[in-house]
Amino acid sequence: MREAKKKGYAYVVLDGTLIPIDRVAADRPFYSGKHKKHGMNLQVIASPDGGILWVSGPLPGSVHDKKAEWIWGVLADKSYQGAAHAKVPYKGKNKPESQKDANRAHAKLRAPGERANAQLKNWHILRKLRCCPWRADQLAKAIHALEIHAA
Repeated sequence: MREAKKKGYAYVVLDGTLIPIDRVAADRPFYSGKHKKHGMNLQVIASPDGGILWVSGPLPGSVHDKKAEWIWGVLADKSYQGAAHAKVPYKGKNKPESQKDANRAHAKLRAPGERANAQLKNWHILRKLRCCPWRADQLAKAIHALEIHAA
């Protein structure tokens, strides 16, 4: 967050991503019901231009994104509903046009967060981990470092 403030970003984008892992049904904590597969949950903070600023430590795939609400002042998707400091879109059906417009604007601002996760998953090694799942963050942080130095 300090780096984002130094660079003068008005906001940052938080998004979670599931890194698939090679596990069996006995490893229930790693199973994500949302994605219907075993994995590690990583939280990524992206700049407004889609650059990766920070990658969290790994959590088992069964952990909900809302557990990341300790990060303050970020734009987040609907899975962070109720987080103390995250700005999330309006929920529900039959919303008034003003809320629909606000959600569209919110989605446009959040798109770089999706791009940051796509940058990570573009690396073949993160498509399905076959190593210790607790190393997911080390791999993601190494990829982040490589992308910083390549730019």
